[in-house]
Amino acid sequence: MESYIKLGLSEGAKLLCGGKRPESPDLGKGFFVEPTIFDNVTPNMRISREEIFGPVLTVTTFSSEEEAVKLANDTEYGLAAGIWTQNVQRATRVAQQIRAGIVWVNTYHPTFNEMPWGGYKQSGIGRELGLYGIDEYLETKQVNINLDEAPIGWY
Repeated sequence: MESYIKLGLSEGAKLLCGGKRPESPDLGKGFFVEPTIFDNVTPNMRISREEIFGPVLTVTTFSSEEEAVKLANDTEYGLAAGIWTQNVQRATRVAQQIRAGIVWVNTYHPTFNEMPWGGYKQSGIGRELGLYGIDEYLETKQVNINLDEAPIGWY
């Protein structure tokens, strides 16, 4: 996380808050970093393009729904996405266009064990959880047996 925070600063993003280890003695010598927010993030910055599995939020502005979808999809990853809007039709329309394995609307991070979990593109392989996760462990096949000694005659 610290290397991504340094990278964001070196790329020219504006650090709004966080960005360092917390000074709380309650956390001991654990691997913690404060929730971090970067503003003025452009689509070409690595902190915008890569999956950061830690408390780092990047803010990028857009002018239209089409531009927002383009920005969201312009990455080689696609694990998750979040949409914040008061317009449920817009949320549905945009969610259908975003290439991510899970899309949250007006919330972030609830998951349900009975639903599939997995990303698109370079974010994971296959699906976990629910029946989709069980399917990953199966090798299904189709077997057709003609019980007549004569060929069925379709070829």
